[in-house]
Amino acid sequence: MQEDFLHYLWKYKKFESTNLQTTNGEALSIKSLGTHNHNAGPDFFNAQITIGDQLWAGNVEIHIKSSDWFVHNHEVDLNYDNVILHVVWQHDTDVFRKDNTVIPTLELKKYVHLSALNNYQKLFNSKSTWINCENEINQISDFIFNNWLERLFFERLEQKAKVINVVLEQSKNNWEAVLFKLLAKNFGLKINGEAFLSVANSFDFSVVMKQQNSFQNLEALFFGQAGLLEKDVQDAYFLKLKKDYVFLSQKFGLKNSNVLPMQFFRLRPPNFPTIRWSQLANLYAQHKNLFSKIIDCKTKEDIYDIFKVSTSEYWDTHYTFGKVSKKVSKKISTSFIDLLIINTIVPLKFCYAKQQGKDIDEKLTQLLSQVSAEKNSIIDKFDSLNVKATSALHSQALLQLKNEYCNKNKCLQCAVGNTLLTN
Repeated sequence: MQEDFLHYLWKYKKFESTNLQTTNGEALSIKSLGTHNHNAGPDFFNAQITIGDQLWAGNVEIHIKSSDWFVHNHEVDLNYDNVILHVVWQHDTDVFRKDNTVIPTLELKKYVHLSALNNYQKLFNSKSTWINCENEINQISDFIFNNWLERLFFERLEQKAKVINVVLEQSKNNWEAVLFKLLAKNFGLKINGEAFLSVANSFDFSVVMKQQNSFQNLEALFFGQAGLLEKDVQDAYFLKLKKDYVFLSQKFGLKNSNVLPMQFFRLRPPNFPTIRWSQLANLYAQHKNLFSKIIDCKTKEDIYDIFKVSTSEYWDTHYTFGKVSKKVSKKISTSFIDLLIINTIVPLKFCYAKQQGKDIDEKLTQLLSQVSAEKNSIIDKFDSLNVKATSALHSQALLQLKNEYCNKNKCLQCAVGNTLLTN
């Protein structure tokens, strides 16, 4: 049994609350369960409990065994001086206040509904190899599950907003610079994300702004900083970019000693760093004030219009420098733009709106409801359990569910787990 289960029982009053008695035989009546404390200190603050004829106001501490009070050294911790009730599953010893009076104890196992205990044991004793509730999750009502998914989606956005706020601080509150760094990371995808970000961090965004009138200069800047112009390649376009980069590096004092190496291995050619850097260069060559344009976008189609850019003409017949390939126009695909909407644009819009004191939650849910769900092993596994992600909003929420709840056995903080416990 986990202590979290006792927190759940107390918080939601999942026990027989009439005719309660302390372990000393005194009548006990709960006026207020208190507020759940997730930080250091007693588990529930500001409870109100009548013991005998006396109404007490103070804190409640919960343990599996009474003796855990001493295991956790609460007897010497001033934070526990105002505990008015010790709630335990098994009472094995009395605990005392500083004046040596006994702190009243409630032994909860005498009052717990048998169904709640059986459901708890069924959930946590599951032999499932993926998630605890994999045999029951598809039985949850659509109303409960969809509301929970929406909460999970915004919980995930809040986590992403914390990361963006750090980047914003590092960028001296320049939202255009923040957008560039987020886009760079996501253009690199999982394999090259950190490497692309290290390039974006290797120079001030003002350098990009000063070169936006020249697509080729932006390519030279990005390729040069990424270390892609350091090989000995006898190719006219390569040599031109290298010459331009030498000029830019001298003019702006550019250094790339801390840039991570670009990876090509295990990547499909359309995702090669060369292709993605050229597309990103073209995006910035075509769109000045890109951040403002993205913030103004109302629909998925508005975003598609901005990001439907291609590479420079050279890359129509190349994937790497000096090696000719079949001619193919390499525009950014719709599926790639969807990933940018999910991982860059929506989090950025959310974070910016919060800073401006605006509520755009409904607009964001509408936007992501129009975007196709991601395809990965976690979403595929949920699909096999008959939990279907019908949009990117759902797939983002399911990723949050799996990573932050299922993987951490936080079933008691999950709407699915709570529902299964009360059935």
